[in-house]
Amino acid sequence: MLSEPRSGQLAAWGNALLAGLVSPDDAVLAIVGDDAVHRIEGLPGESGPVGLTLGLGRLRTLGVTGLRVALPAPGHPLGLSGPPAFNARALDAEEAVVCHGAALGLVPEVYEAGPAGDVHVEVVWHCLAVREAPPADVPSLGEAERELAEALREATEVLSRLDVAGSGPVAAAAIDAYRARAERGREVLAPGYPPRAVRVLELAQRVGMLISVAYESGHGGAVSASEMAARAEALRPVERTARRAQVAAYNAFVEERERGAR
Repeated sequence: MLSEPRSGQLAAWGNALLAGLVSPDDAVLAIVGDDAVHRIEGLPGESGPVGLTLGLGRLRTLGVTGLRVALPAPGHPLGLSGPPAFNARALDAEEAVVCHGAALGLVPEVYEAGPAGDVHVEVVWHCLAVREAPPADVPSLGEAERELAEALREATEVLSRLDVAGSGPVAAAAIDAYRARAERGREVLAPGYPPRAVRVLELAQRVGMLISVAYESGHGGAVSASEMAARAEALRPVERTARRAQVAAYNAFVEERERGAR
C-alpha cells in the first residue's frame, strides 16, 4: 500500500540541506524520524558505512546538487532510469533515491529487531551506480494534480460500490489515523518546496489512505473471490496514479531548480 516512503524524506530534506535551507542536524533528524539510525554504504571514497551527516556531505563533494525519488512497482519502473542492477534492487525495496549531478543512486535496506511495540529499526542506504537518463513515467506537478482529482473520484466510487467506505471500525480507524498524521506532519515536504508540491503530496496521501482502507478492511461488501479480484483491478490504476503524484511532488524541488537554471 502507499505510505510515506523513507526515500521521500531523504530526498526532501536532503534537497533542503543541499540548498542550504536547513542545518545538517535538522535534516538528519527529519530523515531518520522514528528509526534508530540511518547509514549510507558504498559511497565512493568511503571504505565502509557512514552516518547520514557525513554521507550527505560526501554526496555534495561528489557533485550531487539534488535528489529525486523513485517508487517502482512490478511492471512500472516509476522514476528509474537504469541500469538493470540498480532497477532490480530498487524494485525489490519498492523505492529509491536518484542523485542529480552525479550518476549515483541510493536504495534502502531496513533491519528490524525487538518485540512488537519496541522495534529497533536501522536503515542502510546502498549507494550504487545509475544511468544518467530521464526517469521513467514521472508527470509534472500539473499533470499529477489533474490525474489525482480523477483518481480520488474513482477511489471513492469503488469504495462506495463495494461497500468498503462504510465497512465499520477498521475503515474509521484508518481515516482517523490519516487525519491525525495530516495534523502532525504538515512538514512532510522540507523548506524550499513549492506550495503546489505540498498540495499534490497531501492529495496523493489522501488517495493512498482510501486505497489502504479498501485493502485492509476485510472483505467489505465483496463476498466472492471474483468480487475481491474486481476490487483489486479497479484500484490498481488509482494506486499507480497516486504513486506517480508522490514522485512528482518529491521531485519538484529539483525540477524547479533545473527550470530556473535554464
